[in-house]
Amino acid sequence: MGVPTLITGGAGFLGSHLCDRLLDCGHEILCVDNYFTGRRRNIAHLVLNVSFETMRHDITLPLHVEVKQIYNLACPASPIHYQFDPVQTTKTCVVGSTNMLGLAKRLKVPILQASTSEIYGDPIVHPQSENYWGNVNPIGPRACYDEGKRCAETLFFDYRRQYGLDTKVVRIFNTYGPRMRPDDGRVVSNFILQALRGDPITIFGDGLQTRSFCYVDDLVDALILTMEQPPEFSGPINLGNPTEFTMLELAERIVQLTGSRSRIVHAPLPMDDPRQRRPDIALARERLGWEPKVCLDDGLRETIRYFKSMMT
Repeated sequence: MGVPTLITGGAGFLGSHLCDRLLDCGHEILCVDNYFTGRRRNIAHLVLNVSFETMRHDITLPLHVEVKQIYNLACPASPIHYQFDPVQTTKTCVVGSTNMLGLAKRLKVPILQASTSEIYGDPIVHPQSENYWGNVNPIGPRACYDEGKRCAETLFFDYRRQYGLDTKVVRIFNTYGPRMRPDDGRVVSNFILQALRGDPITIFGDGLQTRSFCYVDDLVDALILTMEQPPEFSGPINLGNPTEFTMLELAERIVQLTGSRSRIVHAPLPMDDPRQRRPDIALARERLGWEPKVCLDDGLRETIRYFKSMMT
């Protein structure tokens, strides 16, 4: 192999799709994952590719490799997983980012941080633009992820200012598609699996809280476009679909697309669960020439097809 692109969290839902796309673009890939939420089945089709290499490693430990650029995607991203070991989640965000930034500094290579819309917390500004500082509970059960990612952003911008490092920060809003884990507790996978099984579809709260949903192919396009920006562009930049849906609307669409007879039931809203979430993507449109192309129904059909294949 030549000098590869490093993707941490490369066996995860988003990371594995990024591996696919970059390989198609002619990159050689070093996929690093500790397999806490990443799965080997996501990258099984790549293991015989001579341009693909995988390494089991936790980025909270130093990593000594030679690479040409770094996509730092390593971190559990769903509440059920990042709350399982909140101390480790914070360490992955903070210590892991420090290790990856140190590697990028030593090699003098660009590094992209997969940040999150969760840095906005339960927003009081709607939609959320990059200049909004957020409304985050620093001591709540989601803080390990929310504040961990906020601290990671701080590190990225401090390494940029202090060392002149070429850093990029993207704030990823709700993304869905094939290879989502069935046990990740996210609303799209939960609703699809409940519908396919004929189980009641569980909506937390009144179901009027909103989210926007970006199909994974669109998101991967945006990650690569951001990495390709010149060094003077650092972000942060919102990446997501600005079309907003209530949880009730999402559930009804999934019931229709699956042909399910599932009924909708309500459960108490989890602590600090945001009431609304929608990105302002004006910067992505202007800087990247990017906006999502895949409509919700088409993306849901592909995702439903994937989960059906897992159940057979």
